Amino acid sequence: MPPWLPRAIVLALALVACFHVAEWAFHELYGLLINIVVAFFIGLACEPAVDRLAARGMRRGTATALVFLGVLAAAAAFIAALGSLVADQIRLIVENFPDYVESLVEWINEQFGTELRVDDLQQDFLKSDTVRDYLQRSADNVWGISTTVLGGLFTALTVVLFAFYFTAEGPRLRRAICSVLPPARQAEVLRAWEIAVAKTGGYLYSRGLMAIVSGVAHYIVMLLLDVPYAPALAVWVGVVSQFVPTVGTYIAGSLPILLAFTVGPWTALWLLGFVILYQQFENYLLQPRITARTVDVHPAVAFGSVVAGAALLGAVGALIAIPATATLQAFLSAYVRRYEVDERVHDDRPRRRRGGPVRLARMRTTLRRHPRRASGGDSGGDSRKNSGQDPGGPSGDAPRDT
Repeated sequence: MPPWLPRAIVLALALVACFHVAEWAFHELYGLLINIVVAFFIGLACEPAVDRLAARGMRRGTATALVFLGVLAAAAAFIAALGSLVADQIRLIVENFPDYVESLVEWINEQFGTELRVDDLQQDFLKSDTVRDYLQRSADNVWGISTTVLGGLFTALTVVLFAFYFTAEGPRLRRAICSVLPPARQAEVLRAWEIAVAKTGGYLYSRGLMAIVSGVAHYIVMLLLDVPYAPALAVWVGVVSQFVPTVGTYIAGSLPILLAFTVGPWTALWLLGFVILYQQFENYLLQPRITARTVDVHPAVAFGSVVAGAALLGAVGALIAIPATATLQAFLSAYVRRYEVDERVHDDRPRRRRGGPVRLARMRTTLRRHPRRASGGDSGGDSRKNSGQDPGGPSGDAPRDT
């Protein structure tokens, strides 16, 4: 046996064991890593506001607390507005459910000639085995539902705590990371961090501003059209249309239009027209002016990044996909070297004749051979005399080509 073989075998086994341990640890800590990534992007988004408050003399921890309280208040207002809308709709459905059932039974009796009664159907429904099994499973799943709710609250608390740390201790964290890097790398890390903060915060702030404008505009129109739940629907339209790219406008506008049908078909039609007009106003006037100072992501790139983020990380990936894409786009624009494009090579105008490039090459060759003719020449007689001495061809061809 060669003397190096036992050591190589031990080294290979150690590497395989380390790989399996790392894979096991990654799967066990996958949820925590996702929470840290989400908290990091939240910290990047909140850091510009905290920096402005800290520049005015406020302590960084206090400034971070104020910013986070504002964000949590806005999220609570959004959830409360949608919760009131959903609760009112459920209450109306429960109150009108007996009328719905009686209308359905009467229609079935008229169409099929049956003699069904609501009381008999109610008794059969309550005594059926399907309902009993469903109630039993629901009772058994109460503990599971409670565990899921508690787990969601713990995850949200974890994200908030890490985001607060990344925001409040941002300068100290950057200093700690740069302390283990050589000076040449420190400048690159700080530059990349500043780009990420500027682009992520700028993108989210621009979307938030457009969400406020969209919500106010839709609220005024729905208030004029007497659409029910106008405040909650305005918040829904503003948030969903801005933070869900490409298809968010249609998802956000569908719910108000459906509720507008309860008022009347013409009300829904007027609201549909306003949604379409406002979308054009936002795409061509409002969005270019707001995103010109922050970051502008192409709609196709934004939609593709959301699809890719959802495929990789689910709903969390869809939420952080566009800020990550904006940061990557800023990195590429800062580090990738670009060159000027030759317009003659990339000319998109259609050519009228197939011989155009060949004729252009002949003209350039003739101009190089007769520089005095290209600049106007001395006189007509000298041109004729020189053309007779031209070794490039007969005297009649050069003037015709020129």
